[in-house]
Amino acid sequence: MSRVLVIANETVDGADLHEMLRGHDATEVLVVAPALSSRVRFWVSDIDPARRRAAALLVMSLPGLGGDGIEVASTIGDSEPLQAIADGLRVFAADEIVLVTHSEDEAHWVEHGLVERARDHFPDYPITQLVAGPDRLVRAAA
Repeated sequence: MSRVLVIANETVDGADLHEMLRGHDATEVLVVAPALSSRVRFWVSDIDPARRRAAALLVMSLPGLGGDGIEVASTIGDSEPLQAIADGLRVFAADEIVLVTHSEDEAHWVEHGLVERARDHFPDYPITQLVAGPDRLVRAAA
């Protein structure tokens, strides 16, 4: 039984994520959608469009994620994914972290090197990267 913090930078199929998390014996999941914005909007603190996109991501990703003993909560997170992780860990005592990212060729500017930076900043947590593909969610090569 584990508590999993999911940082979702990309929309996923909730049922697909549910299947992956069952392999982690997840019982509680907190899905955080960082409010990712362009560099210009980030620097001028214009985050409203990014928050709307993050809210839409959650609406599209959550159906099918709960059930079968998995309880799900969600929230919009900070635009910087490492801060979104830190904030999530403050309110949710996770056992592990799952990062759902774009594919390498579609990566958002804040995703470059994210997995390595997350492992450096949060060494006490196992971190798994899942890549949202056009058809399915796939585990990234370790």
